[in-house]
Amino acid sequence: MCGIIGIVGHENVNQELYDGLTVLQHRGQDAAGIVTCDKGRLFLRKDNGLVRDVFHTRHMLRLVGSMGIGHVRYPTAGCFSSAESQPFYVNSPFGISLAHNGNLTNAIELKRDLFRADRRHINTDSDSEVLLNVFAHELQQQGNLKVTPDDVFAAVAGVHHRCRGAYAAVAMITGHGIVGFRDPHGIRPAVFGQRETARGMEYIIASESVAIDSLGFELVRDIAPGEAVYIDTDGQLHTRQCAQDPQLNPCIFEHVYFARPDSIIDSISVYKARLRMGEALAKKIDRVFPDHDIDVVIPIPDTSRTSALQLSNALGVLYREGFIKNRYIGRTFIMPGQKQRKKSVRQKLNAIELEFKGKNVLLVDDSIVRGTTSKQIIQMAREAGANKVYFASAAPPVRYPNVYGIDMPSVNELVGHNRNDKQIAEAIGADWLVYQDLDDLIETARVGNPGIQRFDTSVFDGNYVTGDITPDYLDFLEGRRNDGARSSQQEDNAVIDLHNSA
Repeated sequence: MCGIIGIVGHENVNQELYDGLTVLQHRGQDAAGIVTCDKGRLFLRKDNGLVRDVFHTRHMLRLVGSMGIGHVRYPTAGCFSSAESQPFYVNSPFGISLAHNGNLTNAIELKRDLFRADRRHINTDSDSEVLLNVFAHELQQQGNLKVTPDDVFAAVAGVHHRCRGAYAAVAMITGHGIVGFRDPHGIRPAVFGQRETARGMEYIIASESVAIDSLGFELVRDIAPGEAVYIDTDGQLHTRQCAQDPQLNPCIFEHVYFARPDSIIDSISVYKARLRMGEALAKKIDRVFPDHDIDVVIPIPDTSRTSALQLSNALGVLYREGFIKNRYIGRTFIMPGQKQRKKSVRQKLNAIELEFKGKNVLLVDDSIVRGTTSKQIIQMAREAGANKVYFASAAPPVRYPNVYGIDMPSVNELVGHNRNDKQIAEAIGADWLVYQDLDDLIETARVGNPGIQRFDTSVFDGNYVTGDITPDYLDFLEGRRNDGARSSQQEDNAVIDLHNSA
């Protein structure tokens, strides 16, 4: 999962790109990058680390230009080195930079085709560089010296024809403009906005509406599945549907965990969806445990707070903040390596003993992935004096890998894989455990946009909306995602020989 942003303005956009990336920091803490364009020249800064650590004053002074794109990276399978920080750049045609959120499921085949047929060299193991080169090749095929909106839309149509999987991207064509586009299923989010100034209209494209709001732009709407939005250097907005059979199948895990609660995604308020998750979960607890003896509901900060508060109201049970979070520690879910995740939980959370001592506590979290964090938090609650510790998840059991840009672990590392609820409760040390039902989760999101017929819920049910996921592909991901493979890759930092792999 990553965050993307692009701005076409009338003055330097470096500060607004920086500010926008800090707002999107929750979408990726591994690396950050910005590239700007001024009078046909590009200025790039990217590196591993948080936005505040990657960009210093000396870097910002060099990032001049009234047009630019930015990216915060969350490492998907195989992507750990600083060489894979984004945006990526290719010099032909015109000079194109690209930032991408998602995952191409046919990246290996595309990489082979790019080398053999298109004569393009891929220098990293990132599917984002593959996406950039596909777009560049398709734009070059248009054969024009000056880029027109028709050329851009034809290139995006070519991307849709060749690429499979999930992709929300912004691409800057040097001296011409910025284009944002979204895969034909709309799996990953992308929105655009505008702002009237004395010098004319300015435009922004971003992963979430919160970045648009915070920078003083007005949200226009979501980019539709398969659609491309192109803003040229004259400040003219062009939009076109570029896919043959688009359908909106957004990832429901955005609403469960990834997106900020103050964002609107595909016309759905993330905050309202999480409130409904809490209400639905409360109804299930009343149904499954009608004689429950819960004394207090305590959220595991921060994502679960909204659901936990509504759950406590619906149950008529006291709500209390029992854990204090150290905000200078990153989200453990997006930390590579199990050892690092284990170490960070105790550093990140501290229990308030008075809220636990002698009480039957219901802990509420947004989801349970590996179960490692949940187990440690339950142990912390017991050490703080809790009499009984119950656990509730606002999402169903995560049983299957994600292939669309969320780096879920190896399937054998998922605590929900091949275990029932009772076995999971025993694994994490809870007295009892309740999960959200999948139908209820879908309904909590769909209320905000009844027009969505199907969400991507593959991590819960194993049904992949693109319809092209094979057991061989899942086995391939399994080999790249287990923690042993991660450690080996980080230590070796091997160079990939594309000529042999092609």
